[in-house]
Amino acid sequence: MLSAESAAIVRSTLPVIGASLDDITARFYGSMFADRPELLDGLFNRGNQASGAQRRALAGSIAAFATMLLDNPGERPDALLARIAHKHTSLGVTDDQYVIVHKYLFGAIAEVLGDAVTPDVAAAWDEVYWLMAGSLIAMEARLYGEAGIADGDSRRQWRVVERREETPDVVSFLLRPADGGPVPPARPGQYVSVEARMPDGVRQLRQYSLSGADSDGTRRITVKRVRGEGGPDGEVSNLLHATVREGDELTLTAPFGDVALEDGDAPLVLASAGIGCTPMVAMLEHLVRTGSTRRVLVLHADRSPADHALREDTERLVAALPDATRILWYEAGSTGDERSGWMDLAGVEIPEGATVYLCGPLPFMRVTRSALIGAGVAARDVHYEVFGPDLWLGAED
Repeated sequence: MLSAESAAIVRSTLPVIGASLDDITARFYGSMFADRPELLDGLFNRGNQASGAQRRALAGSIAAFATMLLDNPGERPDALLARIAHKHTSLGVTDDQYVIVHKYLFGAIAEVLGDAVTPDVAAAWDEVYWLMAGSLIAMEARLYGEAGIADGDSRRQWRVVERREETPDVVSFLLRPADGGPVPPARPGQYVSVEARMPDGVRQLRQYSLSGADSDGTRRITVKRVRGEGGPDGEVSNLLHATVREGDELTLTAPFGDVALEDGDAPLVLASAGIGCTPMVAMLEHLVRTGSTRRVLVLHADRSPADHALREDTERLVAALPDATRILWYEAGSTGDERSGWMDLAGVEIPEGATVYLCGPLPFMRVTRSALIGAGVAARDVHYEVFGPDLWLGAED
């Protein structure tokens, strides 16, 4: 909880700070990487740095945290913090890095806002930062402890035992620990970070949902080749597509992610678009493996049947569940009982009391979440995974 004095200052300065956050975070990252270029090697996503996505996400999370502190002073915004904490643990963020970030972030604030940053203003926002950082450090320590990780580094070598071409732009890698050791536990819906060494020698980490797990210790990740469509192509996804073959090794972290299937009896709705199907297939696999009798409605939208990755897996798993149905939408090439165009929930019967999991592009999730809430689903029962650095938190409708 913010002190009363700091809360008053933060409330009065939030409009100015908020309006300048993009400039502040741009200056912050520029200064930090100029002094500490090693942070780009194996930690920060340089693609998101180049596009500005990372600084916008940082700015948004700071503004959202400060706003939540002011609007609900007796509550800690755990939903926001948990999403960040899981991302951080998947990257191996450690306590000392919060000190580094503080130094350069507050230096950037002083440079951008100048004399407007009085000692009282600096102290108030310093309190905001350390409330957020302290909460994240505590959450991340718990997550590392649960995963049995002592120093924040959960990287491990995994061998590719099979490569499967799912679609022209999607490939799956089936993996087992290269050392033959035990497989770390994973909840259906979680992701791992994959570390790849780029041609210039810099290591880059990207998160990929676990799309399957077998009892023999095999794990599966499914990677879509990111095409720039006017910007640069995804460097890690294209490298994996072009170079990784059966017998090769990949460096993976332990599984993390706060959007994971919870066991229970409530009906389920699994709604996805494009490569957002990957965590949904893992959830379906878990339901089949555990003999679940829950009511399950699977909704998926894609460009065409040929672009629909893991379609055969989805069909097989839905058929194996006693009370599951699926509805598919394709922008082109729909046949039979498939629907044409984008996902449209008009006329779709959403089970009463359903718990919903969403994954896909952000515009898809915004529209679908609103439609589900309009159909009577409680906002608290809609859980979603966001690709990339965006930490979108849907407003409580």
